[in-house]
Amino acid sequence: MAEKIPAKTAGKRSRGGDKQRREDLSSYLFGKVPPQALPLEEVVLGAIMLEKDAITQVLDVLQYDAFYLDAHQLIYQAMLRLFERSQPIDLLTVAQELRQSGELESVGGAAYLSELTNKVGSAANIEYHARIIAQKFIQRELIRISTQTINDAFEDTTDVFELLDSAENGLFQIAERNMGRSVDRMSTLASQLLKQIEEMKQVEDGLTGVPTGFTELDRLTSGFQRSDLIILAARPGMGKTAFT
Repeated sequence: MAEKIPAKTAGKRSRGGDKQRREDLSSYLFGKVPPQALPLEEVVLGAIMLEKDAITQVLDVLQYDAFYLDAHQLIYQAMLRLFERSQPIDLLTVAQELRQSGELESVGGAAYLSELTNKVGSAANIEYHARIIAQKFIQRELIRISTQTINDAFEDTTDVFELLDSAENGLFQIAERNMGRSVDRMSTLASQLLKQIEEMKQVEDGLTGVPTGFTELDRLTSGFQRSDLIILAARPGMGKTAFT
């Protein structure tokens, strides 16, 4: 049966009641292991070292601090550095990268890296596993922000409006960071760009979008494009309605 947060004490608070409530709440919040998926973290790291293209499947899903263990964060950071330098990512290169940064022993040595590769047979489900790791990270962040908000709310000197802003900003940052992102291959983007250029060449007046009626503006924008967000701003009485 799930634990419940202790209810408020009815009636007038006794001396020291606030402190007791804080202690009860802290015990409830910190008496459990934070959400994590250590076996999946091991599988993801092992898969990245086994298959050369595996890391591209999780780049848009995982940032290094999504991993629960510090050792796993260090290993993933080493992999990212190798990827940024367009170097292969495998057991030997990751071990060497960690050795050069003085972090190899901190993660358990080359033996632990080898152990990670033995925990997985392929990278077939790596993206699915990575999303579970990301979800656990979101849960931990929600707990962190909620706990901080609760602790601050108990303080009489807290400005409640600043507290609301802080809580809102914290939640917004989590949502913004973890929105689904996709990574397109350069070859795909280049093909799309060439197609757009060809379409522009075939248009006589050079306008691929909706003309504005202003020659100079149309020359700069090629007209209002379907993918554009157009914001028209001006003082009252300047003709915004007539223009649209």
